[in-house]
Amino acid sequence: MARRRMYMQRPDGQNEEIGLAHVPLDRERILGTALEVLNEVGLKELSMRKIADRLQVKTASLYYHVKDKEELMQLLSDRICRGMAWPEPSLGWQEQIYQWAEQLRKILLSHRDAVELFHQAIAKGSERLAQIENLYHLLVRAGFPDPHIPWIASILKNYVFGFAAENARLLAIANNQHDSYENMSEHYEQFYGQLPKEKFPNMIRLAPYTTRTDWEKEFHFGLSVLIDGLTGKL
Repeated sequence: MARRRMYMQRPDGQNEEIGLAHVPLDRERILGTALEVLNEVGLKELSMRKIADRLQVKTASLYYHVKDKEELMQLLSDRICRGMAWPEPSLGWQEQIYQWAEQLRKILLSHRDAVELFHQAIAKGSERLAQIENLYHLLVRAGFPDPHIPWIASILKNYVFGFAAENARLLAIANNQHDSYENMSEHYEQFYGQLPKEKFPNMIRLAPYTTRTDWEKEFHFGLSVLIDGLTGKL
């Protein structure tokens, strides 16, 4: 069990510590704490020991609720999926895919190294499986043949995962090396502008678009290309 300090308010308004209270340890508390640690230190540094230290318990106490690091990855990816709501079924299949993809991208960007976490854990939990089932159901109702549905779902998932990973990677570089994304954009626009014109004419001409990406427009542009192609397959 974890311990939490308990306080009593004195007549003068000050808090006085009255001791330590036991807080029951359960899987939900472990996962909530694991997400906090993940967001602080990243996936490579995430460990059962660090989670236990944050909870003020012995590492062995965690294994009563979580079998090992692999199961922790499964449970964390499932916990992250819990925040996704499925689009309104009355919408057309194209609009539902837009909304699903945007939700998935936002939820991946809301947790550090979430894309890498999902890649390390095969979908086994109910939340992730429910998302896959809903996407399959949507594609069935749209009229795609059964053999193509897993392929299409994989194409859409890989696009969102790849975009979110690139988005997160560039933001991390910007924050670590340039103070902000805007500063990084300005730095690289100047760098491209100094390249030899006879060798890199397109790099120079397209530098403002390359370095100052509108993430929302680019994301929806890519989705529209995929959805237009899928529509043509029906």
